[in-house]
Amino acid sequence: MGSRVGRSRSTRNALPPTEQLHPLAEDLDLVSPEEVVRRLHREDEAAVRAVRPALKEVARVARAVADALQAGGRLLYMGAGTSGRLGVLDASECPPTFGASPQQVQAVIAGGRRAVTHAVEGAEDDAEAGRASVIRLRVNPRDVVCGISASARTPFVRGALDEARQRGARTVLVCCNPPDPELSVDHVLLARTGPELVAGSTRLKAGTATKLILNALTTTAFVTLGKVYRGRMVDVRPTNQKLRARAARMVAELTDLTPPAAQRLLDAAGHEVKLALAMHFTGLSATEARRHLEHTPLRALSTAKRPRKRRSSD
Repeated sequence: MGSRVGRSRSTRNALPPTEQLHPLAEDLDLVSPEEVVRRLHREDEAAVRAVRPALKEVARVARAVADALQAGGRLLYMGAGTSGRLGVLDASECPPTFGASPQQVQAVIAGGRRAVTHAVEGAEDDAEAGRASVIRLRVNPRDVVCGISASARTPFVRGALDEARQRGARTVLVCCNPPDPELSVDHVLLARTGPELVAGSTRLKAGTATKLILNALTTTAFVTLGKVYRGRMVDVRPTNQKLRARAARMVAELTDLTPPAAQRLLDAAGHEVKLALAMHFTGLSATEARRHLEHTPLRALSTAKRPRKRRSSD
């Protein structure tokens, strides 16, 4: 009896942390729904704490991403399963939030588009498919390739990162287990989330920590690139009623104009919030203000002196 227990514990300890059994999981199917929710919530809080040690490295990578995008490069996510879906989610939200080109942040998920909504069995085990994705995207030294793998072992991700490194791209791994020494990447963003309440279900705590890291990565990069002004997403694309109302509200708040005047300014700017603000701050036409925005941050324009209008007698 004792030897079997010993072997069981040894086997359990040999598993990577995200695959091990959580101490509070044995009776999970016996407790009330309220207790299940409480335990899950405690684990969510643990996920937030797990990200904290990685913050400095996240900031370094965000700066590298900003530099890459500024130079015409891309941020490319590579993942499988939950990790891949989180990459797809983050990439898809950059254009509407920051006015980014869809080419700037892209995501590849093992198994292709179908894998976003359906499990594609075995796709994550195909390292050559990861390599092929990098080749197909023509990855080059201007790009940042970010692999997402809670286990740090996913063959699809490892194949993609290896090919990207060979092509001179900067490589990043977002993970929740320490990667093995054989994996060579420029940056590791590690959140040690440990065992899940449902053993191996990394859509839970590991997924939460991964989402936090990806949020921080792209948001910080685009803030660095001037896509946010005074806490507002001034490059938002007002493609629906809610966003159009938000755009008009931002212009009114940031210029102290009345809502009707702010709307007229926004209309004159082709519904581009940042351009409308630049026109207001400089007193210039849309064409001239756009030219200024190409080489001057909006915050600098907001403090510049507006040119005096010439009087008819001058």
